[in-house]
Amino acid sequence: MKSHSPLPIRLLTHNVRYATDSPFAGDEIWEVRKPRIINELRFITAHCGESFICLQEVLHHQLTDILAGLNCEEKGEWDFVGVGRDDGRSAGEFSPILFRPSVWDLVTWENLWLSPTPELPSKGWDAACNRILTIGIFRHHHSKKNLVAMNTHLDHRGPNSRLEAANIILDQIGEKGKQGQLPVFLAGDFNSQSDDGAYVKLTHKDSPMEDLYTLSHPKKRYGHYYTFTGFGNDERTRIDFLFTNKKAYPWLVQNYAVLENKFDDGVYASDHRAVSADVMMP
Repeated sequence: MKSHSPLPIRLLTHNVRYATDSPFAGDEIWEVRKPRIINELRFITAHCGESFICLQEVLHHQLTDILAGLNCEEKGEWDFVGVGRDDGRSAGEFSPILFRPSVWDLVTWENLWLSPTPELPSKGWDAACNRILTIGIFRHHHSKKNLVAMNTHLDHRGPNSRLEAANIILDQIGEKGKQGQLPVFLAGDFNSQSDDGAYVKLTHKDSPMEDLYTLSHPKKRYGHYYTFTGFGNDERTRIDFLFTNKKAYPWLVQNYAVLENKFDDGVYASDHRAVSADVMMP
């Protein structure tokens, strides 16, 4: 592949719901939901080697299960970067970035806590939980193009923590993306609707980031609008997003989709729907 050829990439973000032995009404235990999540991820990424999968709320044993499922036919096809938010190792929820090492060379990666002490496991401001940002810098094996991938899960209770987290994330986008010289995508569950401070900050005119929903042509959107459904009794909202630094780097957006999380068997794979988009990286 020539370095000047646009590189097709499929992006996917999904809050897969943490595993619990005491599920809510309408929820199911992980063993029931697990094959549905794995099959979704495998199907959506099957025909694009350059795919990235960004997950939220994943406990260590869930991540192990997902990787085993994705690697069942080809050992080592998928790998990940990320840590548990409670100890920087394996405790607590991960916000991992999954990738194919045969396609992407991992240049470097790191995790930051979205708090005043980003180098330490910590809660910030009015957050109810520790929150993290996972950052990976990747080099495409054939074209040698570099890309910055980011994945996060902002707090569900603290609006100030979400706003401060957005400031930290934007600082990292500027630093890691070398002020627009490198392509950057940001994925995650932001617990922030379009009128919330974090979303407004991330998409402000002074920010390089844009929501792939708004960047996509209406004729090239598929599926649902709302991304959070709960288990049938909650208000549906759009809080899961894919962003790129389109204002600084010439990404091309081909299509956008919000996928189903409940089929004929009535089982919710998660209380969130997956969001996916196909983009071209010049």
